[in-house]
Amino acid sequence: MRARLLDEANRKWLTLAAVSFGLFMIMLDNTVVNVALPSIQRELGVGLSELEWIVTGYALAFAALMLTGGKLADLFGRRLVFVVGLAIFTLASLACGLAGSGDVLIGARIVQGVGAALMNPATLSIIAATFPPRQRGTAIGIWAGVSALALAIGPLVGGLITEHVNWNWIFFINVPVGILAIAASFLVIRESRDESEVQRLDLPGLLTSGIGLFALTYGLIEANTHGWTSTRILVSFTVAVVALVAFVLLERHQRVPMLDLTLFRSGTFAGANLVVLLVALAMFGVFFFVSLYMQNILGYSPVEAGAAFLPMTILVILVAPVAGRMSDRIGSRWLMTAGMTLLSIQLLYFSQLGANATYWNLLPAMLVGGLGMSLTMTPSAAAAMRALPVDKSGVGSAVLNAFRQVGGSVGIALMGAIVAHEAAGRRTPDAFMDGFSLALLVAAGIAFVGAIVAAALVRPHEMTGTGSPEAPAVPEAV
Repeated sequence: MRARLLDEANRKWLTLAAVSFGLFMIMLDNTVVNVALPSIQRELGVGLSELEWIVTGYALAFAALMLTGGKLADLFGRRLVFVVGLAIFTLASLACGLAGSGDVLIGARIVQGVGAALMNPATLSIIAATFPPRQRGTAIGIWAGVSALALAIGPLVGGLITEHVNWNWIFFINVPVGILAIAASFLVIRESRDESEVQRLDLPGLLTSGIGLFALTYGLIEANTHGWTSTRILVSFTVAVVALVAFVLLERHQRVPMLDLTLFRSGTFAGANLVVLLVALAMFGVFFFVSLYMQNILGYSPVEAGAAFLPMTILVILVAPVAGRMSDRIGSRWLMTAGMTLLSIQLLYFSQLGANATYWNLLPAMLVGGLGMSLTMTPSAAAAMRALPVDKSGVGSAVLNAFRQVGGSVGIALMGAIVAHEAAGRRTPDAFMDGFSLALLVAAGIAFVGAIVAAALVRPHEMTGTGSPEAPAVPEAV
């Protein structure tokens, strides 16, 4: 009996390692792409809007199909869907590396987003199904730390590969990593699914959410090219509003909706998702444009730009697991509030930097941002997952990740629209800096709103199994 319990305990942590391995690949891909953007722009001859689509095409597909990925994981099995997503992501990475034009690269990135949408919800739901409530925050903290490790290694590895080999290889490295992750998944992850009720795909919900998000992002990215009052852009925003309103109305009346709106009756779940949306809205565009700022304005090489992010992301590696353990003990409310406040301070500081900033001017903001991200992301994920019964962990994880990806894709488009509008067609360092500074001020305001949301909506101590009506007790898996 003791040996069996030890085997189960070991399998639990091996399962965490396997899903984190897959997550590592997704996050590594995000960061290496940002650093390589100037090189891609020069080699493929693409403009700013195409660069934005290389990033947001991935994020948009990721966001639009995330809820479907969570539903499929609950319906057909979390391990199965995770592995299928891994396979799609790995093959799409190969296609990205082979791309010879901006259009082909954007298309392959969209397919990558489809694979990531299947993988990502399954990672958190597998953790929720594998770990007992008292260890879930710690496991999510480790999960977030692995994600941060990829963020830390990605810019530096991406810079080294871009500078000394070729940007194509930032995608090729995903192929062996993906194969290893698939093998590890079959060896250590046990299959689990939602057996609480009959499940089905919500195709009307999928279509309306996908159309709405695409139209919104398209309008924001292309508005400065075609004009904010042009017929094309006005139609795009109108389609976005109509489709997203239709999505909400459909989900309210579907028997088995893609997005179960009753989940948001939990203030903690709603608050955690809004905070994740706002932090992504504020920070994704910042990462995109700070990479361009360091290389195109400050004259950094790809390696130097990648290394500049290391203090921030290494701090996330160190602090995220600690923040997860703290959220197990004291809840997530004030951790999230403090984190969003620190991110607002970081963005205000960045907005004051000029075209002659040194690395020592960047460093304080990197350190403050690393601490802020750690205190925000891990406690937010832990709060959202603790607020739900384990049978709903797949769709709950999908909602959380969808909010992050929606925030990220819209954030990049919004910051890009601000930069382009302020530049007013001028392609000079001063024009870029005018838009960059204003975009950072807007992002700082968004982050501060996130701090208010965390303090107002997330319960002070939302622990599962303590009698909270928001989080029914779940029997331990071991």
